[in-house]
Amino acid sequence: MIETKLFTSAIDLPRAWDALVVHDIFLQTTYLKALEEAAPKNITLYYFGFYLEQELVGIAVMQRVKLYLNDMFRNHDDSCFHERFKNQVSKVLKGNILVVGNLTHTGQHGIYFKSNAITNEEFMSTLLKAVDVLKRKIKTVFNKNIRAVLLKDYFLTDTILQTKNALNTSGFHHIVVQPNMVLNLPEHWVHFEDYISELNKKYRDRYKSARKKSESIITKELDVTAVFNQSETLYKLYKNVASNAKINSFILPENHFYAFKKQLGANFKVFGYFNKNELVGFYTLILNNKYLETYFLGYDSEYQYKHQLYLNMLYDMAQFGINNQFKTIVYARTAMEIKSSIGAKPKDMVMYLKHTNWFMNGILKYIFRLMNPSKIWEERHPFKSN
Repeated sequence: MIETKLFTSAIDLPRAWDALVVHDIFLQTTYLKALEEAAPKNITLYYFGFYLEQELVGIAVMQRVKLYLNDMFRNHDDSCFHERFKNQVSKVLKGNILVVGNLTHTGQHGIYFKSNAITNEEFMSTLLKAVDVLKRKIKTVFNKNIRAVLLKDYFLTDTILQTKNALNTSGFHHIVVQPNMVLNLPEHWVHFEDYISELNKKYRDRYKSARKKSESIITKELDVTAVFNQSETLYKLYKNVASNAKINSFILPENHFYAFKKQLGANFKVFGYFNKNELVGFYTLILNNKYLETYFLGYDSEYQYKHQLYLNMLYDMAQFGINNQFKTIVYARTAMEIKSSIGAKPKDMVMYLKHTNWFMNGILKYIFRLMNPSKIWEERHPFKSN
């Protein structure tokens, strides 16, 4: 019999937690403490431990997310169609949803279990029971109903998808989302020059052009003191990028990058782009064992176009990953075409979504498609081998 225990703070997690999830920094207490300290204002974290004969054999990270239209739709559009669309989405999703996983980062960073201790089916059954436990707790403590449940970001090869029939039976919709852009690094790429040498002429010239345009930009890694001192500018540059998204389910608080640098230390990298002494752009990385995870970034739009800051950031991320012998660089979703131009490949991902009202659940997948439309894009092939 698998027993379930709910935790409401990362401080309370048992010592066995980190030992179980040593493979994924996004499930470890240092990361979870950082996220708690600097979570978007509409996100609250919860944690479940699953025990078999008093041994921790599985975990789940869940997030209660409060969705409001003013937060979600940031591009103001007064068209009648846009207003009708917002009203329809409001009827379905406005309020509290429960996310099994991490809304703030691409990838499956919400569940893990010992496959030699419990089966996929046993884990999924226990997980869905835990969801119901949390729904009841939120109703009791906050008098809030959970409108929808989202199981977030699974690659098609994830073994947990062997339980998709159980999810379908439970009323979850199989939702195809934008792919995760991933650059696998061959072992013979020892230095960044090895990567450059494999670019075909068109993309090698593109690389040289981007570097030339950024010659006046100085790149510096920011330590924890510099991140603190630059917090206001970092946030302004981040908001400049985030505000251009048509739909946003959250906005980071101003202390986010400082909290992460303080908690994660060397595993959280912040690189600033300076024009003379002015910070005009930045990007962040999370070091996740052999996986280099790209995180949030920001830039001044004027310098972005003039100096191709975004493209240079993608190259710099690749350079850091190769020179530090990472196995994979996870570029996440969005901007698929430009990411493919530096060599990242799309990996399909799916989610499972369920509304708690049976009628709304019937139309939910159509609303989700409107919110997450398929993007037509052309994959680029920058290497000679292509």
